[in-house]
Amino acid sequence: MHDITLLTVPVFSTLCNAAFALRREVFVIEQQIPEAEEFDADDLTATHLVAIAAGNVVGTLRIIWTPEHVKLGRVVVAQLWRGQGISTRLLRHAMALARDKGESRFYLTAQHDKLAVYEKLGFVAFGEPFDDGSGILHLKMKTY
Repeated sequence: MHDITLLTVPVFSTLCNAAFALRREVFVIEQQIPEAEEFDADDLTATHLVAIAAGNVVGTLRIIWTPEHVKLGRVVVAQLWRGQGISTRLLRHAMALARDKGESRFYLTAQHDKLAVYEKLGFVAFGEPFDDGSGILHLKMKTY
């Protein structure tokens, strides 16, 4: 098991660009999500986290700060690094950063086959499953 380093990185920095490349690799190429839906204006103002192992960005997520809640999203781990708890570590780190700023309400939309990852962190699904336009069923989730 490699050491994993978690960092907050500025948008369009070298590490954030590597995170965008990873998102493109997984969401656009692997999962066939249209590129125009993957990257949006929220990327410009979001807080971006990366997981680095063996000198490479192997995971990422973004945090969007809203008055209602902290929205976590675009959680992705490189294929060769999946199953090692990297997404859980990124999520815990993001939630800790938000709690340090006094935030306690979290929201996300999860791909239906990833619900267990989020449930372990206290998220509860609500509403009906929906297709976000990618052809992949999602569920809204929040913490209480």
